[in-house]
Amino acid sequence: MNSPIEPLQQAALFQGLKPAALELLLAIAAKEEHAKGAYLFHHGDSGERMYVILDGKIRISRNVSGMGEEAMAILGPGEVFGEMALLDESPRSADAIVHESCVLLSIPKDAFDDLLFSRKELAYEILWGFVRLLSTRLRETNDKLTFLSVSGRFE
Repeated sequence: MNSPIEPLQQAALFQGLKPAALELLLAIAAKEEHAKGAYLFHHGDSGERMYVILDGKIRISRNVSGMGEEAMAILGPGEVFGEMALLDESPRSADAIVHESCVLLSIPKDAFDDLLFSRKELAYEILWGFVRLLSTRLRETNDKLTFLSVSGRFE
């Protein structure tokens, strides 16, 4: 991989941003490498950063009492996770576990907030990206709940 700009361009959250805007995001991001099985965060932790996957896979899951781990998603290169805590400052809603060794871009909340505050036009574009991303995820969740209801697994 020559440049992290390519996965940023592929990420639903940042689609449509110009290269100059992506460079601003890269300037506040840090590259991280993590081994398989590592926890990036746990359900209930405070959310101080979001991540973009450059390489590898991340499993988003929750532990369900009496059932164990329930994987909600397996994410790969170009996908974003941990973004909800940056928006609402609530605790993490799930665990993020390295499913395959990975390379990530980590974007800290404080620097992200400062960037959006100082670049209003960028904030507008990114916030619409958040709306699209969260709408897509809500639709996927609705489809899963419908499937579980119809299949008799959820009553």
